[in-house]
This record gives sequence, structure tokens and C-alpha cells, in this order.
Amino acid sequence: MYIGGRLPPTTVVFYRDAAGRVPVLDWIRDLGNRNLRAAAQIRERIRLLEIHGHDLRRPHAAPLRDGIHELRVRTGRVHYRVLNFFHATGVAVLASGLTKEADVDDAEIDRAVERKRRIGFHSMDHTYRGA
Repeated sequence: MYIGGRLPPTTVVFYRDAAGRVPVLDWIRDLGNRNLRAAAQIRERIRLLEIHGHDLRRPHAAPLRDGIHELRVRTGRVHYRVLNFFHATGVAVLASGLTKEADVDDAEIDRAVERKRRIGFHSMDHTYRGA
């Protein structure tokens, strides 16, 4: 049900591979060991995704292709991205995290598309909600 014309909060989950690894969470933890400020800004973008869902736009988020979106963070000259997609009503899946210098590499988007396909086939078996 919509309250005041706003969508309910989005549930954000992490993609989990068949071996039980959670790539985005591992990436954020590793990044936090090297750049605490960037990791904190990424966590803030994730919180904005929870609040705004599909309505989150630039400069915080942007659509890429094939239903894949990016959360955008910049610290200094370094650009960080968390690729994500929406699954079911009100669920955003964080598929991969990366550091970039130019456009997001097509291989990274393809990896996120494949993870989206796996979620579609196996419902939410490949997700992790924690942290």
C-alpha cells in the first residue's frame, strides 16, 4: 500500500554465489581496510537505495543496461560502483562492486546480468541479507 504517494522502503540484499561467498560484501570490507571514507559512502548509497528504491537517481545512482543499475560514489579521483538490479516487488540485489576509471566495463555488467539470471531461476536462493 502506498502512503502519501511514496513507495514502501526497498529491501536490499546481497548476491550470494553457489559457494556461499558474498562478493559485494567482501569487496566493501576489503575497501574499508584501504579507504574507510569510500566504504562509508558506499554504505550511505545503499541506505539511500533502501529509502528511494527505483526513484534513486544521479548523482547517487544511474541505470546502465539490461536492468542493471549502479550506485555511484566518488572520493577524490577514484570512482566506485555497486552494480545492482531489482527483483520482485521492492527488492534490490547488490550484484558486484568495482573501482573504475572510465565507463563501467561491459564484462562487469555482463557478470551482473548473469547474476540477475541466476536469481530469476532460483528465486532468492542466491541472496544474503545481513551486515
